[in-house]
Amino acid sequence: MPSTSSGTANNQIIITGASGFVGQNLQKHLKDRPWIALSRNPAATDLSYADFWQQTDLSFGHYIHLAGKAHDLKKTSGEQDYWEANYELTRKLYDRFLEDPASQSFIFISSVKACADRVAGWLTEETPCAPETVYGKSKRKAEEYLLDNLPEGKRVYILRPCMIHGPGNKGNLNLLFAFARKGLPYPLAAFDNQRSFLSVDNLCQVMLRLMEEDIPSGIYQVADSGVFSTNDLIRMMAASMGKPARLLKIPSGLIRTAARVGDKLHLPLNSERLQKLTESYKVSNEKLLKALGTDLPLTARQGFEKTFEAFKG
Repeated sequence: MPSTSSGTANNQIIITGASGFVGQNLQKHLKDRPWIALSRNPAATDLSYADFWQQTDLSFGHYIHLAGKAHDLKKTSGEQDYWEANYELTRKLYDRFLEDPASQSFIFISSVKACADRVAGWLTEETPCAPETVYGKSKRKAEEYLLDNLPEGKRVYILRPCMIHGPGNKGNLNLLFAFARKGLPYPLAAFDNQRSFLSVDNLCQVMLRLMEEDIPSGIYQVADSGVFSTNDLIRMMAASMGKPARLLKIPSGLIRTAARVGDKLHLPLNSERLQKLTESYKVSNEKLLKALGTDLPLTARQGFEKTFEAFKG
């Protein structure tokens, strides 16, 4: 249960986006830590944005900014929606953090797509950023605002997670799991890709460590160690249910043609989803692991096992 106190205890945490996928999992890790959710549609125990902006005497030790607008696969959102959610809200919350006399750390969940939509080789924190989508551009603009206004005596962390999975996840992994569960052949096995993934539990543990320890401010990419092909995922999913993996190698040219048809007919398989399922996107976590001085709590396979168990339920 979140704390509703407006006290100035340095350990108190304020969280935006607490009701989302990452936020709900983070709540399980906070345990007895005092925290409160900042929400546009507050429940009885939440704090509304309107009250937060007006009550300038509220102070918090740690700000965790999860809220934002992700990719809209249905294309129903305008560009301004992304700028308001991913840049303007971040800027406004960060300004409040800078003014807060009790604040110690600010954790902003950005995205690897703030740097690059496609990757040749490995993505690192030194890779020149050139986002192509309004989602990536709005996240990158927010990053730049934080980096241009780093304060003395406070810690600021920009986390760039890759594809996150875990209990409550909704996305392409669910689609893959449906193939494995039903015993259907996976038709994209001809594509050979290598991707990085991130267990939501590892992401939550990283945030806890950043609040607890004196780790240098900056940008940190967050990914589990190791890379996996989509075919690897299908094999692991099938094994988790005691079933054989059925991989169908239809020529990639035919699949791309079918995806273009899906673009026009609004079918489940379209070009954007095909790219997400088959592209390579390798994310280096070396900087983060060096800063933490240890590996992440869960191995990549352990994280997948937990996610697949949740999918079964």
